[in-house]
Amino acid sequence: MRLTFWGAAQTVTGSMHMLELGGARVLMDCGLFQGRRAEADRINREFPVEPSSIDAVLLSHAHIDHSGLLPKLYADGFRGQIYSTRATLDLCAAMLADSARIQEKDVEWVNRRERRHGGDEIRPLYSKEDAQAVLERFVGVEYHESFSPLEGLQVEYRDAGHILGSATMTLGLREGGRTKTLGFTGDVGRAHRPILRDPEPMPDCDYLICESTYGGRVHEPAE
Repeated sequence: MRLTFWGAAQTVTGSMHMLELGGARVLMDCGLFQGRRAEADRINREFPVEPSSIDAVLLSHAHIDHSGLLPKLYADGFRGQIYSTRATLDLCAAMLADSARIQEKDVEWVNRRERRHGGDEIRPLYSKEDAQAVLERFVGVEYHESFSPLEGLQVEYRDAGHILGSATMTLGLREGGRTKTLGFTGDVGRAHRPILRDPEPMPDCDYLICESTYGGRVHEPAE
């Protein structure tokens, strides 16, 4: 087993973590890095490995810093399955299309400026067509429904209580006759919120990838 952290490590955006298991590659989230235009464009333009070498994506939730590079992953050659809750799939249908529209408008503005100054024009990271096409790669799963994206890997989602459809995940890994459990929280919500269910506890695991945006802070009472 090998873990590589490509985003949301020492920063709070662009969640993307790669698990390599027995020659297979699985991404946990595939998020858009959001920041200053030049820095974000540089980070988002190129994947550290060939997208066609990725076998599957496990998506925690629909927020763009966790899902927003999926259309580019598809446009650059990924043809595996993307596993998410059904609610996350529904939200991604709207949010990824909206992300593509925002990028196209942003690039239009940048290119008008570049033409005035004789600079090079740029292209959006992906198109509305890419955002639509990647939806065909989604597989909707239920909370507490164990599934196997590839041999040697068993996954189960639990409610993260963050947004509609958000999930934590536990990954049961079998390699070399040994079994280990990897936990990935995605973004975890707060208890006692209206509409959303409370986040479910994470079961015991050998390794844990955990968001820490708020660190040791204590939230003010919701009232």
